[in-house]
Amino acid sequence: MITRRDFLTAATSAAAFAAGASLGGGRVFAQGVRQEDLLRFEATGNVTLLHITDLHGQLMPLYFREPSINIGVGEVKGKVPHLTGADVRQAFSLPARSPLAHALTYEDFAELARNYGRMGGLDRIATIVKSVRAERDGKVLLLDGGDTWTNSWTSLKTQGQDMVEVMNLLKPDAITGHWEFTLGEKRVKEIVDALPFAFLAQNILENEFEDRVFPAQKMFERGGVKIAVIGQAFPFTPIANPRWMIPKWTFGLREKEMQKEVDEARASGADLVVVLSHNGFDVDRKMVQQVSGIDVILTGHTHDAVPEIVKIGKTLMVASGCHGKFVSRLDLDVQGKEIKGFKYRLIPVFSDAIKPDADVAAAIARQREPYKADLARVLGKAEGLLYRRGNFNGTLDDMICDAIRSERDAEIALSPGIRWGTSLLPGQDITFEDITNATAMTYPNCYRMTMTGARLKEILEDVADNIFNPDPYYQQGGDMVRTGGLAYAIDVAQPIGKRISHMTLLKTGKEIEPAKEYVVAGWASINEGTEGPAIWDVVASYVTKKKSITVGAADNVKITGI
Repeated sequence: MITRRDFLTAATSAAAFAAGASLGGGRVFAQGVRQEDLLRFEATGNVTLLHITDLHGQLMPLYFREPSINIGVGEVKGKVPHLTGADVRQAFSLPARSPLAHALTYEDFAELARNYGRMGGLDRIATIVKSVRAERDGKVLLLDGGDTWTNSWTSLKTQGQDMVEVMNLLKPDAITGHWEFTLGEKRVKEIVDALPFAFLAQNILENEFEDRVFPAQKMFERGGVKIAVIGQAFPFTPIANPRWMIPKWTFGLREKEMQKEVDEARASGADLVVVLSHNGFDVDRKMVQQVSGIDVILTGHTHDAVPEIVKIGKTLMVASGCHGKFVSRLDLDVQGKEIKGFKYRLIPVFSDAIKPDADVAAAIARQREPYKADLARVLGKAEGLLYRRGNFNGTLDDMICDAIRSERDAEIALSPGIRWGTSLLPGQDITFEDITNATAMTYPNCYRMTMTGARLKEILEDVADNIFNPDPYYQQGGDMVRTGGLAYAIDVAQPIGKRISHMTLLKTGKEIEPAKEYVVAGWASINEGTEGPAIWDVVASYVTKKKSITVGAADNVKITGI
């Protein structure tokens, strides 16, 4: 049962763009929603926090479909952000097919995406940031939740420099990290040392001396208010990503250390304590119940946007989505070291409605120019909607699995449950950029090996526990590993070791035998020295041969326990 008690409704209504306009005769923006509608806000108080997170290397506007399945377990079952489709609309009173309903749900996605256009683009985000700063001179903090520098072709080729150069023009005040660390210790330190703003992470220590690698917090003054911003990097980075890339650094939740940082901020005179986090929503929801004194937590990692503030005790939680689809604006009235009032808006970045900032647009063009021909190379055509997002396979994941099995001559394909990558509409050309937006990483090798049925089950059980463990502190990020050629059943309510059953080889319909070996191919192995072609070359070769890509709705996973 979804109750309104889970939410504290912001005082500012989103009705100007929630209601939308008729879709007949062209895109909605010609008839209704305009830049001024999206930015209209009744300012309040003495501080404004702007938050973006999980850009994943995306400089340009894109299509990005929200999940149709997002399972919450334990105490968070049926609560945000584990709502999808009509449940999102019901929870937040959004009319069907309205701009905000489209931005926040998967419903009628392909049709509405053609009407509403792409979302995001750092030049559009820059326009929003500059507008708010002009309106709230001296009162604004812009905070970046991380997963910013990687996971596009240009960011891979420049080792994140393209994102750094463009983001610097937006003049953030602080950032924390996760996928940034897949650039390796040396490169991360090189970038951080040159940043004109703070990289904060209270929970990363140097192995040998247990000294902090990065500053834990920074004090700012805005609108006469002293604001402490504490950084919390993704705590499970050496588990979810290769440890060998960051061998000297240790990560963790470090709850006690977080409490100490909050206490020290208060002792130093902070009027407002803000945590800039990449923990993930459910982890942050638990952490703010364990750590006292946090006024605002800006959460990231799980990619879910929530159009209202979620209040946990006295703490305000902000979730701003991913891929540049949204910018969060939170106005605060801070008096006597307390939040006396606030107003909030999750601003959808409809790229056709927002005028690009000229300087940032020019910088983006410069960064992309050396790779322009490669990015635009057409490989084939999508005959149906290709998307990745949700607890289990999406059609883009299925295409990747099909490519792996075909190109690597494997019975079974495994593909990581990563959440980043653009969506493609039916009839849209599939370009090399589209492929790399879903695959660009620093450990891309597509391996081929044999695995026993018992080992396959062990892998599925382990990943399932990362996602569906009822204790958020044991959820280590990502979605379920995608499988090709393999069907299975999962009972998410069971403990580890008992969730996965009825594993069968799709080609033959025969049950997977624990002792039998199967030819398995996959990518994104965290093991050092993994051999095989880069995954983008595997997928590009497959799409080029096929030309026309048709992927039906996946039915290889039977889900119970929800």
